[in-house]
Amino acid sequence: MSKPLMSKATAVWLVDNTTLSFIQIADFCGMHELEVQGIADGDVAIGVKGFDPVSNNQLDGIEIDRAQADPSYRLKLKFNLSAVGEEKRRGPRYTPLSKRQDRPAAILWLVKFHPELSDGAVGKLVGTTKPTIQAIRERTHWNIGQITPIDPVALGLCKQTELDTAVQAAARKKASEGVVMSDDERRKLVSTSQSLGMSDAPKMPSGLEGFTRAEDRARAEKPADFSDAESFFNLPQGDDDEDDDDVL
Repeated sequence: MSKPLMSKATAVWLVDNTTLSFIQIADFCGMHELEVQGIADGDVAIGVKGFDPVSNNQLDGIEIDRAQADPSYRLKLKFNLSAVGEEKRRGPRYTPLSKRQDRPAAILWLVKFHPELSDGAVGKLVGTTKPTIQAIRERTHWNIGQITPIDPVALGLCKQTELDTAVQAAARKKASEGVVMSDDERRKLVSTSQSLGMSDAPKMPSGLEGFTRAEDRARAEKPADFSDAESFFNLPQGDDDEDDDDVL
């Protein structure tokens, strides 16, 4: 379902001017129910001016009346003939002007810590072109000496879920190609939450691991032999008495 124009501002208007339920507003605006509740409580969208979907030809007034009378009714976005056939623009992600100078640092971070990502995947994450990625990957960028690698999530260029999805896709591609990866490479190819739960110690092959466990069981079942130690420390008492008599 398509979302209305300025969905958050539309949700503000619906919260302020209708008796629709949070679920109905969230479903129409493509938001979460708790986010709509936060708008009603004044914790979300502070300072956002409401956008009237009826006067802006996005919603019929009769739809609101029906939804207010029936809590199970779902609002329907008004059909817009001019939007028919319009496709989503294909190309790099748009990056605000204030963050464009941070893209080389994010690219260097991705190239350094996730070299398995293709140039296309890196370009989608940070919104850049393949020549720029290639220049940083080959260290021929004009400012490569001054670039410090920084996590693109920390820079706000992409979301953690988007990064995890791209990394997992690279993992599946490597697995389908039959490439054998080390423990360190597998740690890089999983999501952040999975990586934090992995052990730093290298895993022992299954055959050697079974052999080691069998050896430990045999050692535990065999009783310890301390006969030599006892014979060494428990000296005969008679010899000591005879030596004492000789001294006296």
